[in-house]
Amino acid sequence: MRTAQEKVADFVRRLKEVAGDNLESAILYGSAARGQYQASRSDLNVLCTLKSLAAEELARISPVVNWWCKDEGEPAPQFFQNAELHQSADVFAIEFLDMQQSHKVLYGPDVISAISVPMNLHRVQVEHELRTLLLRLRQYFLLHAENHGDLRVFSAKSSSSVRVLLRHVIMAFGEVPPEDWPELSIRIAQLTGAHAAALETPWRWRDDLAHATEVARGYAFYMTAIAQVIEALDQKVPKSEWQRIRKRVS
Repeated sequence: MRTAQEKVADFVRRLKEVAGDNLESAILYGSAARGQYQASRSDLNVLCTLKSLAAEELARISPVVNWWCKDEGEPAPQFFQNAELHQSADVFAIEFLDMQQSHKVLYGPDVISAISVPMNLHRVQVEHELRTLLLRLRQYFLLHAENHGDLRVFSAKSSSSVRVLLRHVIMAFGEVPPEDWPELSIRIAQLTGAHAAALETPWRWRDDLAHATEVARGYAFYMTAIAQVIEALDQKVPKSEWQRIRKRVS
């Protein structure tokens, strides 16, 4: 079996062959860039910048993307023009901050580090993502309240996203989040009053089965903890100045 490094090198080589001078850069981000890649669970996430995103240029690289997704089983790479990256920082603040902290240049210049992320809009996105997640958890519970197996699986699948969002909650509070999960959940509990164990339970359920009574109680505590995080964020980190640029008073 090929290593992650060999796979991404093959992808870049094939992409360069068909894109030619239109390819500006290729960046690896996520767990593989952090050195935490696990073949059974991790994806190889790649962002590329092209000089042109015209349909004919996309058609030229389409066979490589199809090979990467269908044959190699990896997620579709993200393609931007360089200017688009900077223009998108207000709506992809969470994603770009994560990329800046964990990325590796595969080809061309480092186009990620230079992006300026507006932290006031990052604060808005963090709350939006948490509230959306909480709504989905509630809706799923309404439809599957009696099926504890489904509840366990659904909450376990959400746990990775929750970990990411909790890291960004700590950033919104103006702090650098701990790298390790136990320390991160403890700090979240200190900042928001949410129960750390309630946030940790669905992550444990990814690998461990649980009794029905544990699932029902754990799912409820999980929703309550996320609601407490949102409430603390809303109260302690006001979002009164949410615009990218303050409008002039005429």
